[in-house]
Amino acid sequence: MSDLTLNAETRTQFGKGAARKIRRDHKIPAVMYGHGADPVHITLAAHETMKALKTSNALLTIVLDGKEQLALAKDVQRDPIKPVIEHIDLVVVRKGEKVTVDIPVHIEGDAAPDTMVITDSTSLELEVEATHIPEGITISIEGLEAGTQILAGQVELPKGATLITDAETLVVNVTAQVSEEALEAELADAEAEAGIEREESDEAAASDSDA
Repeated sequence: MSDLTLNAETRTQFGKGAARKIRRDHKIPAVMYGHGADPVHITLAAHETMKALKTSNALLTIVLDGKEQLALAKDVQRDPIKPVIEHIDLVVVRKGEKVTVDIPVHIEGDAAPDTMVITDSTSLELEVEATHIPEGITISIEGLEAGTQILAGQVELPKGATLITDAETLVVNVTAQVSEEALEAELADAEAEAGIEREESDEAAASDSDA
């Protein structure tokens, strides 16, 4: 994954009022930490930063006072209503260092006819090199029959990656497709067991009156 360069400025004002002023200036308050160093408080250009963070696990090159530092966005606080980033926690990383990240799972292909595919885990936690974070993990379900299950430990991982997620975690479950009639029958049985009486539908009532 190519790293993205963001220019940063040192932040000297703190508090909610200062943060609001920073955002009014189209910047984002952030803090960089890691490797035992003191936290560094910075501001980043809002537009460029939001573009960079559209990619999950984006490796960022933060340029501060002419010096470059690799970092990953550890926590991104977003406004619940407006498309605005309120604050970012950045963790400092180094080339060759391994980091633990959640990698999205992508499903490709078509399972066998009359099956239903359920993705139980949409991401897997992996340990990977900070400078070689995969964008995703692709799992093929082409031709898989009902009853097939794919566990985390069976997924082919990118080169150099180590699985952190429990190997027994269910990722993909292929089941037989249930017909509408079968679903209706199951629902009726469940309601009967619970002592719930169904109201007769208008169509059924009309059919009975015609008879």
